[in-house]
Parts: sequence; structure tokens; C-alpha cells
Amino acid sequence: MRVHSGVRSGLAAIVAGLTLAACVPAANPDAAQIRISSVPGPAVDRPVLPPVEPAVEGLVPGLEGDDLGVYLAQKVSWDNCGGGTECADVLAPLDYANPGRRAVTLSMRRVPATREPRLGTLFVNPGGPGASGKELAARFERIGLEQYDIVGWDPRGTGDSTPVVCYGPAETDALNNLDSSPDDAAERAALIRGYYAFGASCWEHSGELLEHISTTETVRDLDLLRQLVGDAKLHYLGYSYGTQIGATYAELFGPNTGRLVLDAAVDITDDSEVIQAMGFDLALGNYAQWCAQRSCALGDTKQDVLDAVTGLLDRLDRGALPVGQRALTQSLAVTGVAAMLYGGTQAWPTLTAMVAAADNGSGQPLLAAADSLNDRNGKGAYGTMFYAFPAIGCLDTDQDKGILDADATWAKDQRKAPIFGRYFGPDYHCALWPVRPAAPLTIRGAAAAPLLVIGGTGDNATPYQQAVDMAEQLESGVLVTYEGEGHGSYGGKSSCVDEIVIDYLVEGAVPADGVRCR
Repeated sequence: MRVHSGVRSGLAAIVAGLTLAACVPAANPDAAQIRISSVPGPAVDRPVLPPVEPAVEGLVPGLEGDDLGVYLAQKVSWDNCGGGTECADVLAPLDYANPGRRAVTLSMRRVPATREPRLGTLFVNPGGPGASGKELAARFERIGLEQYDIVGWDPRGTGDSTPVVCYGPAETDALNNLDSSPDDAAERAALIRGYYAFGASCWEHSGELLEHISTTETVRDLDLLRQLVGDAKLHYLGYSYGTQIGATYAELFGPNTGRLVLDAAVDITDDSEVIQAMGFDLALGNYAQWCAQRSCALGDTKQDVLDAVTGLLDRLDRGALPVGQRALTQSLAVTGVAAMLYGGTQAWPTLTAMVAAADNGSGQPLLAAADSLNDRNGKGAYGTMFYAFPAIGCLDTDQDKGILDADATWAKDQRKAPIFGRYFGPDYHCALWPVRPAAPLTIRGAAAAPLLVIGGTGDNATPYQQAVDMAEQLESGVLVTYEGEGHGSYGGKSSCVDEIVIDYLVEGAVPADGVRCR
């Protein structure tokens, strides 16, 4: 889940212990003078940390040669990895400008085609950034798509593909326990120090890998994988951030596009007035209306239900709810509520039960939901997605203009989305990320084949307008609208959407632009 926010702007917001300085921060954030510029500018507050050379799993010497030829000559060896699937690892250049120096390991899973004639490979990606394509391939809904080999790969920096590593579970828990929507100078200072320490730990444990996990580099990997599996064109289905991968592929490798489905489209305009928190506010409002119509435990009117949810969150801000050796804080409860909005109407009864349970003193259900979205397992360990998410996102963004700009943006976000715009808090992650942003890319996909762009009118995480904008910006974009709730549309929610996607992927049938489904 991407989180935006900000609190107060101006020099008065600089708190004790955070010195306004143009210095290079020390390695220990508790003793550091964390730089906060009084003039917002691109990446102005990102620290420059000393060079490091950590041992990174999957980062190996590059294949000999000055170009991609030796990488393209690799043989893919598929081995049984259970459940009727096969797995394989290949190498890709860490830096495509210098392919022979170092290489990352890319890990794939394949579900072989079961019908003839074969149509080649359908690559799939679940989004994130940082979610596992290997896991998606194993559970992907493939009825009607049996002529394809379904292949999911963990993008570089994630899962089994040379993952980003930061600090340990205890420190990650402490970060997630911070108040993400600070109410005073002390909470703001703690949040800034926390994000600084997090970024510094990722640099310490991952080093230059952090400089080479952009979406552009992932797309170059995808074209390498396409060639290694022997496909002349890329066939692809991506959800959420996976639509950014697909759209970027259409821009960089337009002539190589086959049939691409971009479901739950993200913002590729970089100037949209629609923010993610607006999608969550819309989804929560839709849920509240549904709940009230059923005289649910939280209230008899939409406003009563909204007040019950926000009232719980505000009480948790004044005091966390003990849950065994842990606690349900306001920030974790916000994450738990947000997590349940991803599931659409099927998850709404459970959300009601979770909020009611917390109201009655039991915070475990909401805490478990937060853990799920944070990629934290029952033993307290975090998956790679938690660390890869900001690492990829902050490398991709050229919109970061520092701490004070994040504060000002938070104020704007709260006017656009009064509930989640407030609770998501200021986006200090990228402002304090220890790596410069990658070069920006304007995405038009001028040379691409027709691209299917799907948006849901009630999507919480990728507001519908983003799909409208993506379909308009991509020169060959074709918009399909799902009139329903939850994040993502293909795969069992709507027979109409499923039929359109299957006909497109199997027959090449392109629907009329603007078709709507329920």
C-alpha cells in the first residue's frame, strides 16, 4: 500500500533534534543532523551515505562480455517445484549500461500449458511494487487460458530475485509502531528519524542494488525473459503496479508488444489531481453505506458507520490497545482497515466484525489484517515486499521535493481525502531515501499493439480515474470499466470482464473502447 501525507510547512515545523543543515548525515540517525532544506526541490533532503559493499544474496559477478549477447545465450532449465509448477533462475545485468560487471539473479515459476495449440507464454505480475510473481503464477486463474504457459517472476529486488534487505523484524516492528500521522513536533521528529534509520539500514545491507531496481530495469529484465522463453512478442497481465511495468514495456519495447492486460491501472501521468487516499475514502464510504443499509453493529446511517471507524482510530491515537506482547496502534489499525478494503464486498462483513471487536477490546483481528498488508507473518518475520516497496517506489519517483514539501502535500491530501488523507500521514519515506531517483520516463506507448486497460469504479488502491488517464495517455490504450468494488477486476469478480480478457488474450479480440461491465 502506498502512503502519502504531510503535516505543517515552514521553518516553524523544524523540530528540536532535527537540525536545518546542508551536512552529510552521520550513519547513526539518533546522533545525526538530518538535513531538512528550507527550500523544496527535487530529492533535496535525500542523504548521501558512505559507500558500502555488503554481501547481497543473488548478486554475482556478471557474465563475460560487453553486451547482452551472453545473457541472451543462457539456457533456461526448468525444475519441478511442486503443485504442477516448474521453476528456473537466470541472470540479468545489474546495470544494463555495464552488463559484464555484476549480475542479479531472476527467479521464475511456470505453469505449463495444457491445451493445444500453444499460444506461448503469458507473463503475470501482481503489483506492489514488490509482490511475488512466482506466487501469483501458482494461484493464477487460468480457466480459458490453458493454451498459455503462465510464468510469474519475482522482479529484481524482491522475493527470490536478489531481494532488498534492510534491518530486522524488531526494528521493522518499531517503525510500524510509530505514529504515521503525527500530531505534534515530538511525533513528527520520531517519524523522520524512523524513516531515516530505515533508509540507512537498507543502504547498509543492500548497497548499490538499491540503485538498480527501477521499473525501467525490471522492464528490461522482462524483455530478456521474453527472449529466453522463445517468444517473439510479449503477452502479459499485470495488476496495480504491474500496470506500470506493462505500460513502461509498451514505451520501451513497443514493437515487441503482443497482448497486454493492465488491470487496476496506476497513475502514469505524474500530474494527476487524484491521489490514492481518495480511492480509500471512496471505498470506505461505499462500505459504510452498505453496512448502514443492513443495520450493522456500527450504525444505522452511513455517517454513523464512518464515525464508528474514525472514532476507533482516534481513540487508538490516544492509547494503543494491548494485543498479547504487542499493541494495536492507530497506525496499525489504519493499515488493517485499509487491508480489508482491498477485498471488496466479500471482505466487508469481516471488516465490520474487526472494528466491532476492537471497540470491545479485542485488537487481534485488525492487527492480523495489518500484518497481512505489511507482509509480516505469524512468527514476526517480514517478507521482502515490505522492504522492496519503498526501495522501488522511491527510485521511480521524481516528485520528491523534500520534507517540507511532504508536509505541504499532506495538508493538500487532507482536503482531497479527509479520512485516509489524514491518517496516512506525511510521505517522508522518499524524502529521506539514500538513493537518487532514476531518470523520469514519459509513457505513451506509441509503437505498441492495442493495450487493454481495466479500472474499477470502487477500487480503493488505484482510483478509477487513473485507469481513464492511462488509457487516454497510452496511444493504443483501450479502456474497460468494471462497475464494482475492490482492487483489481480480472479473475472471478465479473464474468463480463473475464470474457473480455480471455477473448483478447486468446483470440486477439479488442473490445470497444469504453465498454463497461458489472
